[in-house]
Amino acid sequence: MEILIVSPSASVPNGNSHTANRWASELSALGHKLRISAGADEGPADLLIALHAEKSHEALAHFRRNHGKVPAVVTLTGTDLYPELSPTSLASLEMADRIVILQGKALARIPGDYRSKTRIIHLSAPPRPSLREKNDAKDDFTVCVVSHLRIVKDPMRTAQAARLLPPGSRLRVLHAGAILEEKFDEEVEREERENPRYQWLGSLEQDDAGQLIASSDLLALTSSQEGGGCVLSEAIAADTPIVATRNDATTSLLGDDYPGLFTFGETGALTALLHRCESDPSFCTQLLEAARLHLEECSAAREQENWSNFLAELFPIPSAG
Repeated sequence: MEILIVSPSASVPNGNSHTANRWASELSALGHKLRISAGADEGPADLLIALHAEKSHEALAHFRRNHGKVPAVVTLTGTDLYPELSPTSLASLEMADRIVILQGKALARIPGDYRSKTRIIHLSAPPRPSLREKNDAKDDFTVCVVSHLRIVKDPMRTAQAARLLPPGSRLRVLHAGAILEEKFDEEVEREERENPRYQWLGSLEQDDAGQLIASSDLLALTSSQEGGGCVLSEAIAADTPIVATRNDATTSLLGDDYPGLFTFGETGALTALLHRCESDPSFCTQLLEAARLHLEECSAAREQENWSNFLAELFPIPSAG
């Protein structure tokens, strides 16, 4: 089967392009031919998977006009769902044969008429051995932030929290991500100048970002909302402890009672978590044990099984006779 994945940000290393590449790999492993396009595509296809209901709307409409009843799937991303679905996104859902969400709590954001055709497919990350050294064998405690710089990600929160740590702290913040909103040009420059605990690494390729997560002592995710939390899956796969804002994606993937959650925007609460993680190795172990409960749900094997079942639903094998 030929499957077309439309991802408007296909050429930009971000969560959606990561998802597109990951799914292309998973579906190829199931024996299908894959291609990824940033927009409308004139080639043949037996199935369309459109990432981002709003940004892929024109490509979806074009596909519908040119491919008749060929199944089309729309995947809802974080900016589709939060703060609310736009009229354009709702029009895409109307055209879709199926809707995919990346975490269970997103279902509550979807109008009731569309929930019966909605399925959950959790994102996975390939197993990646931890590259962390023992804390007592190195000079610092590294916290990675893997996030492009835009307001919804609150990307400078970890750097601000690190400023409030005790003078003896060895913590360093390594921040990977592209500046997507120009207001952050000056903020990054000032933070690097004034905060010796902060280093901006710029945009990294997907594998390099994964290596950063695997080699860090802690991952900090500070977004107000997430569609599926790719970096959470990467951290779980690499056995890297996580501290994160409490939102639908983090509570759906890590649990409402996960001990590493804090309220969005609360710098002091994040500082307290960072200090506890650095000074209390047993707390990091507690975070890892809590996250490992969700390892199977975020595994590549489970994701491939979900896709296999999903395709069987869309393309049922006719019964004999």
